[in-house]
Amino acid sequence: MSIPSARLIRVLNRLVSCYGAPDAIRLDNGPEMILQAFRGWAAAKGVAARYIQPGKPNQNAFIERFNRTYRTEVLNAHLFANLEQVQTITDQWLID
Repeated sequence: MSIPSARLIRVLNRLVSCYGAPDAIRLDNGPEMILQAFRGWAAAKGVAARYIQPGKPNQNAFIERFNRTYRTEVLNAHLFANLEQVQTITDQWLID
C-alpha cells in the first residue's frame, strides 16, 4: 500500500519538528518518494535522499526486518474488527 507524497511530507514535517532534521533518509523507489514534491521538501530541509537500487531491498535491511517482524507479530497474529483495534494493538506492540 502506497501513501500519497503530501501525507509523507506532512508526517516527516511533524517528525522534524519533534526531533530535528536528519542528515539523510534511506528510501526505496516508491512513487511517493521520487516525486518532485518530496525531493523539494528534502532539499528545503537539507536532508539528503539516499535511494536504494531498484530490486535490492537488502540495501534497506532495517526496514525490511521491521516489516517482516510487524507482519508476523501483529498483522498475522490477530484478527482485527476495525482500524482502531489495529492501532491499539500496534501501539502496545511498539511499547513492548
